[in-house]
Amino acid sequence: MARIAQRVLELQQEHRDLDLAIDRLQTDCQGDDLAVKRLKKRKLQLKDCIARLEMSLVPDEPA
Repeated sequence: MARIAQRVLELQQEHRDLDLAIDRLQTDCQGDDLAVKRLKKRKLQLKDCIARLEMSLVPDEPA
């Protein structure tokens, strides 16, 4: 469990870092649109992975 929680924190940090990188590229007048698209795609992948890991941390409740 602790290992999964640690991985979630790492992925959340990478997600925030991508946010900053995307912002920098978008404010640069010479920004690379393809690079921005790739970073946004990676960011979405991270978001999905984080959601899956967080779901695995929630214990199953009896019906």
